[in-house]
Amino acid sequence: MTMLSPFSQPGRFWRGNLHTHSTLSDGALAPEAVINAYKDAGYDFMMLSDHFIEHYNWPVADTRHLRSNNFTTIIGSEVHAPVTSAGEHWHIVAAGLPLDFAPCEKKETGEELARRAVDVGAFVGIAHPAWSQLTIEDGRAIECAHAVEVYNHGCAVENDRGDGWYLMDQLLNEGRRLTAFATDDAHFKSHDYFGGWVQVKAQSLDPDALLESLKKGHYYSSQGPVLNEVSLSRDELTIECSPVDTIVVLCGNSRTVGRIGRSITGATLDLNKLKKGWLLTKESPWFRVSVIDNNGKRAWTNPIWYDEL
Repeated sequence: MTMLSPFSQPGRFWRGNLHTHSTLSDGALAPEAVINAYKDAGYDFMMLSDHFIEHYNWPVADTRHLRSNNFTTIIGSEVHAPVTSAGEHWHIVAAGLPLDFAPCEKKETGEELARRAVDVGAFVGIAHPAWSQLTIEDGRAIECAHAVEVYNHGCAVENDRGDGWYLMDQLLNEGRRLTAFATDDAHFKSHDYFGGWVQVKAQSLDPDALLESLKKGHYYSSQGPVLNEVSLSRDELTIECSPVDTIVVLCGNSRTVGRIGRSITGATLDLNKLKKGWLLTKESPWFRVSVIDNNGKRAWTNPIWYDEL
């Protein structure tokens, strides 16, 4: 039996949020109050991602003085450039920016801005696709992205557009090797906090170690459930988790395989069932795991590619 990433990686899981706002842009709380809120809620790290636009004087929050032995921060912002298919500015989460990241040029495109962030070492994710009404063409445009924000708690709470899997799965089917991250996008003006996060596997809480793990996809995302293990033995996938009612493996077509019950903590599933079916003419090169507890809270693995096993 082979343990799959991130569960096979050395280190431990660290809980963190990568998308949050403060009074440096349009949030309700000062930076220190936001960070203390996450610290008190049991998080290991977080990033203030205030809007990097001229209106807010291009903020990249320096939160280094708020780090401690058991809590750290990542430096970054939510960066913006024109223009998506819906006629709006891009929203791109960039974790790991330098404090002196240069302001955007007036004619800088979303791809150019994302590329500039990647070039200085950032982990770059396409933010809230449903809220932004992004199309597959929009997703294709940000070729350098590491990830798609598949759950945005603020959008889910405030306007029921928190899901990003529709875009993620389409891009995966076109061969994009993206990972999937969940966030709050908290502004602390509603109940938009502590609803979605990443569990990053790393050997230390050092911000650089966390960023490296994010870039390599050594994490999973959650709204509450805990994933303890995902392992493979030939064509059988074993999942162990906190008590949930649904464990399911999805792929790039309509085939799924899963187990449904009450407070189940694991399942061993035959992946061959993803490759068979009525009128199925094309096998998926990837699969992913989702679990759902009895409150409807979910956790998701990143996509797993057969050719990388």
